[in-house]
Amino acid sequence: MQGYRRDDGTVHPPLLWPGYKSTVLRAPAQPLVLLPHSLTEITGPVLGEGRVTEADADLTRGVGGEAQGQRIIVHGRVVDEDGRAVPHTLVEVWQANAAGRYLHKADQHDAPLDPFFTGAGRVLTDAEGRYRFLTIRPGAYPWGNHTNAWRPAHIHFSLFGRAFTQRLVTQMYFPDDPLFPHDPIMHSVRDAKARTRMTARFDLDATEESYALGFEWDIVLRGRDATPMENRP
Repeated sequence: MQGYRRDDGTVHPPLLWPGYKSTVLRAPAQPLVLLPHSLTEITGPVLGEGRVTEADADLTRGVGGEAQGQRIIVHGRVVDEDGRAVPHTLVEVWQANAAGRYLHKADQHDAPLDPFFTGAGRVLTDAEGRYRFLTIRPGAYPWGNHTNAWRPAHIHFSLFGRAFTQRLVTQMYFPDDPLFPHDPIMHSVRDAKARTRMTARFDLDATEESYALGFEWDIVLRGRDATPMENRP
């Protein structure tokens, strides 16, 4: 895993995508300079397994109560281009609540906050590269990018390598969302087949009867079937 990805021209989004207006303001004006990793970057800081607890993977139980909305189980594997497991990597998620609002002071969307929804979670992949989160299906929300702009329901994913400088960020979507054709962030991934790799699969086997729906989403770090990742300057 590397924190900087060279754009292959079709899969990973470009740093500048005019349809996604904020990239016009933040994209670098000069070519990027690739800095080789030194011993500092590849050896630390060390997260430590004891710092991630089982409770960190459950976003539905805040202090004093349980979140509102459709409970879902999101699970999958993190693998390399040859299908080999990537074990013990830190996977973090953050998302809007069922009403489409983030637990963040910058989010002023006129939708209710859920005092019991944590909005973020983390887990370490196991020896087979597996991860699992219990959360709430997020709602769509307006984002002001263009007229009547709404983001499809999605969950942000962040993956760390051996150090915090080795970070990849992407988004997971849900099947058959009617907002897909209208979302410039999704369409910044120019390859249509690559866009399908950003969408989770409904998983009846992972669904828990009378409790939570299951969705499976594998993350491929490199190669022909790589999951599209956000390029970062």
